[in-house]
Amino acid sequence: MSRTASVSRETTETTVRLSLNLDGSGQSTVATGVGFFDHLLESFAHHGMLDLDIEAKGDLHVDEHHTVEDTALVLGTAIAEALGDRSGIQRFGNAAIPMDEALAQAAVDAGGRPYAVIDLAFATDRIGQLGTQMIAHAIESLARGAGMTIHVTASGRNDHHIAEAAFKALARAIRAAVALDGNRHGVPSTKGST
Repeated sequence: MSRTASVSRETTETTVRLSLNLDGSGQSTVATGVGFFDHLLESFAHHGMLDLDIEAKGDLHVDEHHTVEDTALVLGTAIAEALGDRSGIQRFGNAAIPMDEALAQAAVDAGGRPYAVIDLAFATDRIGQLGTQMIAHAIESLARGAGMTIHVTASGRNDHHIAEAAFKALARAIRAAVALDGNRHGVPSTKGST
């Protein structure tokens, strides 16, 4: 069973093209024009064992908001498409990731219910070209597109470490949630559907 997807989105603000293999080896090519966001997405692919190819062009002369939001929405949509009806998956995943002084925790329900609770303790407004408030917004957009409930918390003394640990924890939690369960047949819900 191939769990792959290719999704594109074009608006007056952005053009995003993305391909994804949920059962990959962690290889990625990411070009959004927002350097630190690229770094987070590359880390996400690597630690989630996803093959990910992203090309995004957006109205960066305005700011990074539309590019980050639309890229995250498309990534979420691709995950949802690759999962199909979500039959046979573990459904739940969680991870705690330390990065030097920072600690991030993520819990994911991949059962089809989009919701996000994000608590990231940033001390600054920006990391490189990326506004720190956009990091939570990216995770919220991914949750919406993927049909996942995502909880992420992270704290520390270095904002780069906080953000990177959060994306690594999210990647590992999603990796666990979308893993196939050899004992499960059908959708992992007592309702019988997502």
